Amino acid sequence: MDVRYRGQFAYVTGELTDGDQMPLMRLRYGGSAHRWGTAIYVASSNSYESQVWFSGSTEEAFDFVCDIHIGTITPKP
Repeated sequence: MDVRYRGQFAYVTGELTDGDQMPLMRLRYGGSAHRWGTAIYVASSNSYESQVWFSGSTEEAFDFVCDIHIGTITPKP
């Protein structure tokens, strides 16, 4: 995972095992460490779609976006 910052935005990109990078989401700083807006990357439009309905933590947003883009990751026993 790579996070780059630009202004009030944090862009989250995942790195695949072959080295390719996949945009996952964008977070928008909302004035405190506990307030972030979430936007999911949509490959078909090559843009980020704001998720005004999502009200979870940044960790929950990351888990949700990974489930959408990659699928549920199950740890190996």
